Amino acid sequence: MPGIKVKTAQASADKFKRNAGGATDAYKTGVAAAGPDWQAHTAASETVWAQATQDAIGRGAFGKGVTKAGAGKYTDRATNLGAGRYVSGINAGAAQYQAGIQPYLDVLSNLQLSPRHVKGQNQDRANAVAQALRAKKLAG
Repeated sequence: MPGIKVKTAQASADKFKRNAGGATDAYKTGVAAAGPDWQAHTAASETVWAQATQDAIGRGAFGKGVTKAGAGKYTDRATNLGAGRYVSGINAGAAQYQAGIQPYLDVLSNLQLSPRHVKGQNQDRANAVAQALRAKKLAG
């Protein structure tokens, strides 16, 4: 008995590109109200995520994936795909960046540092900055 009849990988990829290229409106409609469901389902899956992550760590999946993809894929995707999206991504994320960094800038602007010493003797100042920023990070 012959195996299952399948399309070639090229035919499948062509169909994927063709169909996905015309699906922008369907995508927007599908995600427009999906936030609450995404949040609830994602939060509920935290235990499974932790188990799956531990399993992946045990199998060395991260390193294997990096090796499989290789430097060439990274360079190709970053150069040919990422470069075209870079500016629009920065522009789309500017407000979130501002909101995210403001609490840390507030910590720094209110931080009282010890007086400066001679070069090489200011580690206490650097430690104070690192500790204050880490405390803010952990506080949420």
